Amino acid sequence: MKIAVFSAKPYDQKFLSQVFNREHNGKTSSAELVFHDFALGPETVPLAQGAQAVCVFVNDVLSAEVLQGLHANGVRAVLLRCAGYNNVDLPIAEELGMFVASVPAYSPEAVAEFAVALLQTLNRRTHRAYNRVREGNFNLDGLLGRNLHGKTVGILGVGKIGLALARILRGYGCRLLAYDPFRAKEFSEFGEYVGSLGELLPQCDFVSLHCPLVESTRHFINDDTLAMMKPGAILVNTSRGGLIQTKSVIAALKSGRLGGLALDVYEKEGGLFYQDHSGDIIQDDELMRLMTFPNVIICGHQAFFTEEALTEIAECTRRNYEDYENKIPCKNSLVHEKHTSLQRRGSLPVRI
Repeated sequence: MKIAVFSAKPYDQKFLSQVFNREHNGKTSSAELVFHDFALGPETVPLAQGAQAVCVFVNDVLSAEVLQGLHANGVRAVLLRCAGYNNVDLPIAEELGMFVASVPAYSPEAVAEFAVALLQTLNRRTHRAYNRVREGNFNLDGLLGRNLHGKTVGILGVGKIGLALARILRGYGCRLLAYDPFRAKEFSEFGEYVGSLGELLPQCDFVSLHCPLVESTRHFINDDTLAMMKPGAILVNTSRGGLIQTKSVIAALKSGRLGGLALDVYEKEGGLFYQDHSGDIIQDDELMRLMTFPNVIICGHQAFFTEEALTEIAECTRRNYEDYENKIPCKNSLVHEKHTSLQRRGSLPVRI
C-alpha cells in the first residue's frame, strides 16, 4: 500500500523509514512511503494520486474540500502523526467512510519538560542573559526572577502531559491547582482541582495550558479570562495556538497585567512554522508585535521534538496503519466510535 507522507521533514523521513522498514512479529511493513515536504491542502491534493493513505501532521489541512479530493483520488485512510485533530473535518471523513487515526500519546514527558524549560527561561531571563554575556555584558539589572518553590501553578488540562508536568513541578516545591472537567484521580497526589477558571486563575503565579483545541476551548484565554489572572502571572502554552486570543494577550502584555508569555504554538502558525522564513518579510503583524516584548518567548512548535517522541510517533503510526490494512479495530480511531461523537463536535473540552 502506498502512503503519501506530507509535511515530511528530514527527521520525519528518518524515523518513519526506520520504523516501517523494521521487522515486527517476523515481518516488515508492506507500506511504500512517498515523502512530500509540502503541507497537505487544497493545492497539494494531487500529490496523493495513487496513494491509498496519507500521513499528516499538525498544520496539514484536511477540510471537507481536501478530504473529498483525497477520496476521489482513491485515498481511504488518514494517519495523523499527532494527538490533536482539530485540522480534520471528522464528520466529513466519517461520511466518506475514511479511516482516521491519531497518535494520542507520545512521550508526554517531552512536552512537560519543555513547558518547564520555557517557564524557567522566561522567569529567570536566561534568554536575555545569554545574549548579554555574548556581548561581554555581565550586568544583572533586568534579570531578576522568582523562585518556583512555594509558588502556585495552574494546570489547565490534566491528561498525560498535565500529569507529567505535575510530577515535575512537585519536585520544585510548587503548589498545584488544576482545572479539567475530566478529573484524573492520579492528580490528587500532586495538587487539587478547582471548579472553574474563575477560581483557579486569580491564585496562580504561573499558568500552563495542556488541553486540546475544540470549539469549547477556542480562545478561552481572552480578555475576560486574562482579567481574572493574578497581576504579573506568566502564561505558558505548549498545547494548541488557538486556545489563546492573540489580540487579548498583546493588550494584557502592554498593560502589564500579564507578566510574561511563553508560546511553543501560535494560532496562525500554519504556513509559518516548520519552515525557514529568515530571508522573508513575515506578514503576520500580531506575531511580529509579540516578538517585540522582552517578556515573551516564542518557539516553533518543538515541545514534542525528542528522539523518544519521534520514535513513538512513528511506531504508533505503523500500528494504526497495520490495524487499517488488516481490517481490525483500531484503538486510536477517531471515527465510527460512539464515545467520540461529542468530542468531535466540540461539545466537550477533552484533555490531552
